[in-house]
Amino acid sequence: MKLKWTYLALLTGIAAFLAGCEPLLVLDPKGPQADTTATVIWISIFTMSFIVIVVLVMLAVILFKYRASKQDPDYEPPHIEGNKYVEGIIVAVPILIVAFLSVVSTISTHQVESPPEGYAEDEPLVIYASSSNWKWHFSYPEQDIETVNYVFIPTNQNVEFRLYSHGTISSFWIPQLAGQKYAMADMTNYLNVVADEPGEYMGRNSNFNGEGFAENEFAVTAMPPSEFDSWVEDIHNTADPLTEEEFEELLEPGHLGQMTFTGTHQEFKPAPEGENSPHNHGPSDSDEDGGHHHH
Repeated sequence: MKLKWTYLALLTGIAAFLAGCEPLLVLDPKGPQADTTATVIWISIFTMSFIVIVVLVMLAVILFKYRASKQDPDYEPPHIEGNKYVEGIIVAVPILIVAFLSVVSTISTHQVESPPEGYAEDEPLVIYASSSNWKWHFSYPEQDIETVNYVFIPTNQNVEFRLYSHGTISSFWIPQLAGQKYAMADMTNYLNVVADEPGEYMGRNSNFNGEGFAENEFAVTAMPPSEFDSWVEDIHNTADPLTEEEFEELLEPGHLGQMTFTGTHQEFKPAPEGENSPHNHGPSDSDEDGGHHHH
């Protein structure tokens, strides 16, 4: 009886603790890509919970039903042949579970790798997001501005982040908008992001890359397109231009606050894509842009 009340108290305590928690960011999506990821996480949780519950119930039944009993010292149990139905079930069920999760993973991966539904035909806003120890640089080539450790994006528009690194491998992650993707020194990765509603979202590097990793964060602000255009105009009226010398100083290891410039470092230190890619061997007939394959 005491054990029963102990379990009850424990479950009540856990429920109270979880009720007081802020929602996990990955389970509080604010865009279609993150929504897909959250759905997959929930499917995985329910699938694994079902497996665990079934196994624990079976364990309890087997321990109780087949527990040791007081037999004569010379008792010999009868010879039992294997049960083909039980063996079929214990082989088939794991195969079905793995097949189900594989299909879910394949479909969801294709969805998050592509522009979200309804945005495929639109011209995306291109932002280069590059990392250095331990900060993030955001280049807006169309707007001709650059920010450090923060990024503003318009709502309800596909934003194509082009990711690369000026040093160690980093991982670009905005939990409420999209899953993580790596930023590396010799190639450019692509990540499509759409914010459904205005707000401020946390972004960070989720790949350990040295002593400054813990503070390697950036702020993401989603705003209506008209406010975004006003913000761009304000920067051109107030910010100083980014010079190559200043950019080289920004790349020095360390932490910085948020900074804003006109111009981008793409002008003098472009991303490793197209003709700047180390994998580029010159344009071919089928690839006029010099090796840049865009999905």
